Parts: sequence; structure tokens; C-alpha cells
Amino acid sequence: MPDREAARHLERIQAIVTDDAMVHGVESYISDSWRRCLIEHCLDPGGRCEPEVLESALLRERLQRHERLLSLASEEMGNLHQQVAGSGHAIILTDADGCVLDFVGDMEFERQAGANGLLLGALWNERTQGTNGMGTCTVTGKPVTVHHNEHFLVRNAVLTCSAAPIYDPEGGLMAVLDVSSTACVAQQHAMSLVSMSAQLIENRVFRCAYRDRYLLHFHSRPEFLNTLGEGVLSFDPEGKVLGANRSALFQLGVDSREMLLDRNIADVFDLRLAEFMDEVARRSPERPVSLHGMADGKRFFALLESPARVGARAGASVRSAPPRGTGTAEPSLEQLDFGDPCMAKAIRQAKKLIGRDVSLLLSGPTGVGKGLFAKALHAYSDRADKPFVTVNCAAIPETLIESELFGYKAGAFTGANRQGSRGKIVLAHGGTLFLDEIGDMPLSLQARLLRVLEEREVMPLGAETSIEVDINVISATHRDLAALVRSGEFREDLYYRLRGLTLVLPALSARTDRRQLIEYMLKLEQAGDRIRIEPDAMRMLLDYAWPGNIRELRNTLRTLIALCDDERIAAADLADEFHQTAGTDAAGSADPDGSEEGESHNPLASAECAVLLRELEAMRWNVAKVARSFGVSRNTLYRKMRRYGIKPPR
Repeated sequence: MPDREAARHLERIQAIVTDDAMVHGVESYISDSWRRCLIEHCLDPGGRCEPEVLESALLRERLQRHERLLSLASEEMGNLHQQVAGSGHAIILTDADGCVLDFVGDMEFERQAGANGLLLGALWNERTQGTNGMGTCTVTGKPVTVHHNEHFLVRNAVLTCSAAPIYDPEGGLMAVLDVSSTACVAQQHAMSLVSMSAQLIENRVFRCAYRDRYLLHFHSRPEFLNTLGEGVLSFDPEGKVLGANRSALFQLGVDSREMLLDRNIADVFDLRLAEFMDEVARRSPERPVSLHGMADGKRFFALLESPARVGARAGASVRSAPPRGTGTAEPSLEQLDFGDPCMAKAIRQAKKLIGRDVSLLLSGPTGVGKGLFAKALHAYSDRADKPFVTVNCAAIPETLIESELFGYKAGAFTGANRQGSRGKIVLAHGGTLFLDEIGDMPLSLQARLLRVLEEREVMPLGAETSIEVDINVISATHRDLAALVRSGEFREDLYYRLRGLTLVLPALSARTDRRQLIEYMLKLEQAGDRIRIEPDAMRMLLDYAWPGNIRELRNTLRTLIALCDDERIAAADLADEFHQTAGTDAAGSADPDGSEEGESHNPLASAECAVLLRELEAMRWNVAKVARSFGVSRNTLYRKMRRYGIKPPR
């Protein structure tokens, strides 16, 4: 920006910091930051000094100090990058001092990263870089967005930054997660995503810190246990509360951790610890217990994790948490056959072909269990003791899928993992590569995939020699690949290479074995057969259209198991849509946005659901008010509520 424009920028800053910022359409945290930059740090908006970067030895020491954080944050940074992927984006992790510890960016952003000063070890605090997402977030301790000329230094005005804090288990600021972009972005969307990702990382840190303690998971709605919105309290065998996550504070209506720490769990909830432990021991591990808060009598649903299980899961993300009930073991191919002719045919054909080097293509609507079927096929094959590696082609952006699939050597590009990456194809060597939503694979990469499948060798990015691979390939899609071939969106040669045989998995509404499937899944989810479905309720379940297919059935049964008090599921326990005759309106309740398969498995989709529920509860289910707070229309909010099955409490 020329000096004259820098001078105008300074005049604007000076005018706003001495006036009411909101009158000028500037957030108060921006004007407060400008004031600090002018008065405390004596910065010049037109200054062109390069950002400070730590020396190698100091950077190594800082990276070692945050080794656990970097390990826990890595997966969520990748997930977030997939969500906001586009030209000119990067996900950046800094410590509490604003020092860049790690970042994941697309190729275009990485080419500009050096010029922008977004390098490992660079200090992005307000003292050196003025108002910016990362530095201002470390000061406020709250999520912030800094858009273009809201940056104090004009050299940073090319960026839009949305940043959210990550707190340690003691409540101190530990790190900042940031989405920076040189392109136009939907700021509210980016802010929501980065806030949810920061919370996911924070929860993983919390689990690791208390992996040798009891963890009590609780929420006022049973369906939101094991999601981002659940409260978690850590306590010792005597019941002394040792830690609480941020959602626990919100659920209990307390302002700080100090109000909970060192209290006995029996002073937080209306319970006697010994009796509570006995009741938990008598129930299946995944059936929630009903509790009431001591302060206001509010009802909660709770699950208890013992120290051994917490330790085993420490560091796991929401997505990798083991399923409820006895679902830790995947069903076999035979267990997927409940009598439906179409399913029986698919299973019979799959058994004949699975060991004959014939590529199988699974076809069917979202939610019918294509991933589960693929795992069962792998378990049935002679490769069962080898890796089963899933690649969701719809969830990985074009800028990332090449390195995800084919891997890369260390130093292949700026921001690459220091040890390089083997890639999904090499990780699947000897086993099965499952290409989910193959119809969404970018056309530019289809030729490379075809070459791998034909030649059985892969060339990582930046490598000079190829790696031989032995893989069995199973693909899946809900789209019409033949139509995509005709429209030029999918390579014909790859289509015929993948389609050795197409196995069609039917929608749940079209299956003739719905009753048997419901009874089996009910038994699976409750780890037993104590809970029964009354005839009227079963009739409603059978008549329902199930637009979400088996995925919707599983979530419905989990909710019903948690809600029933007398070990019988009655018609009154079912949600409103089940009371409509033969599902006449149920199909219309499907999400008009057509969310793709894999969304419910993504921790960010789960997190968005939890944040939405939390805002609705905080604003007493005033949909118009919540919509205004998110900057969306009421129709958009209603669509999201339908997508996640959120209904006002009855």
C-alpha cells in the first residue's frame, strides 16, 4: 500500500480510537487493539519491518515444550483445512505468545507465506505485528475475526484472520488456532468452524491430562453425549472434583472452574457416590444415568468412564471414539444379512469375488452402511489381518487429496510434515483401500489413481523412485457414475477399472427385513436385550420413511434407549415425525441441503450441532434471536436444526 494510503489508514485508526468504534462499524476489540498498538507498542501502520522469527534452537525448544499439543492438534487442523479448503487458505497454530508452531496451507497460500511472514517460529503477537487474529486473540482470550484493513499494519491488510483460543485444563491460555486467508471467505462460517475445532483440541488435551482419573460426561439432552457440547468433570476415587471442561461450566451455569474444583461430586449432583458407582456397574456401559444438579435440580444424562478406559482413549478424537454398546467389534458379512433379498444377493456376490482381484463398487443412498459393508468385506477376505484404510474423497479438498493419497517426501513443499507422509495408498499395503464417495474425486487426480491401480506402484510427491503396493480396492458412491462419465466429470477408463462388479445396497425404507434389523440394532446398542419395543412403537418405526437410512435408525435407537425409564420403548417416547401416518411427511423432513455421507462422522459436523444446541438453550429457543447471532436467516437455521434432529424440549 502506498505511503499516502498508509497515512489515510493511520488517520482512520486515530479517529476511531478516540470516538465510539461501533458508530464506525468497528468491533470494540479491534479499536481496543489499535489503541494498544498506538500507545503501548508505538507501531507505525506503514512500517515494513519483517516479522520476528525465533532462532532454530529456541524454536526447537518451544516445539518440544508443546509436543503433546502439536500431536493432539494435528488431526483437527487437517479436518478444519478440509472444511475451509479453497485457494489461499491456511490453518495456523500458535502458542500463548503468538509464536507459530504449525500450519497447514494449500499450495497458493504456501507460495505467499514467506512474504506474509507466516513461517514456523514467527511471532504474531500485537507487539510485533499489530492487530491480527492470532495476536489479538492471545490478548482478549476470546474468538476474534480481523478482516483486511482491520489489521493495524497495512502490510497485513491482504489477510483475513479468524482465531479462537485453546485453554489448558487449569483454565490458562495455552494456544490459538487460526484460519488465515488471502481470498474472500465467509467470516461467520470460518469463525464458527475455527471455534469448534479449538474446542475439540481443548477437549482432547483435557482427556489426556486426566487419563488416570474418572470422567463424568453429562448433558441435558442424551443425544448430545459424546459430542462437543457435553460437559466433562474429572474426579478422584473419593469424589473430589479435579477438573472441568468449558462445556461443563456452561451446562452447570457456573462462571469459573474455581466454583467446582475441590468440591465433592455429590455437592455438584444430587447423588451418593457409592450408590452411583453401583448403579453404573449394573447398567450397560453406554446407557446413560439420570442425574439432577444440586443447585437448581436441572436434569442431566450422564456416562461414567473409568480411569482404565480413559487412559486407553486418551488422545483420541471424537471421530475415533469407540462406538456405544458392544459395537467395538464390527459385524461380520453374515451378520449383515437379515433376510432382505437385495442385501442377500450383494453379500452372496461379494463373497465369491472378494479374493479374486476384482474391484467392487458399492452403490446406494447416503447412510445405508456402505462403509460398514466394506469393513465386513475386508474382515471376510484373506487380508483381514492387514490394514483397512479409508479415504473419503468428498471430505478432502483437491489441494490436499494428492498428498493424502500418494504421500510426500520430507521438504516436498512449504509446511509439509517434517518427517514426510507415506500416504493412504502405501498405508493400505497388503490390505484394503476403501475409496468412499469416489464420484467426488477431482478429475485431475483420477489419471494418477488409475495408474496406481494398473501398475501397482505409487510415486510420492517430491520422490524420485516409486513404491510397490499390493492393495485390494473397494469403492463406494451415492452418485450415478455412468452419468458422470457421460458428462465428462469422471474418467471412463477409471470407471471400468473400479467397476468390476457393482453391489447395490438398498435404502432402509425399501428393505423387507426392517423389523429384524431394528431388533438387532436395539440389542447391539444396549449391549443386551433388557429393553423392548412395544407393538405400537414398532409399528411407527416400521412405517417411518427413514430418509437418513441406517445412520438415522442407529441415532434414533440410541436416543430412545437413553430416554426410556421402564426398559420399554413406547409410542410416546418417539419424536413427532414418527406419529405421522406411514411416514407421509417424513421424506419431506430430509435435509434440503442434501448433506453428503460422512458428515455425521466428521467431528466438525458434530461440533456444529453442539454449538447450535448450546446457543438455542442459552437464548431459550428463540430461533429468530439465534439466527441473528449467527448472521443467517431463520430458514437456514431451521434447515440445520432438521439436519441434526434438534427439536425444542417437550
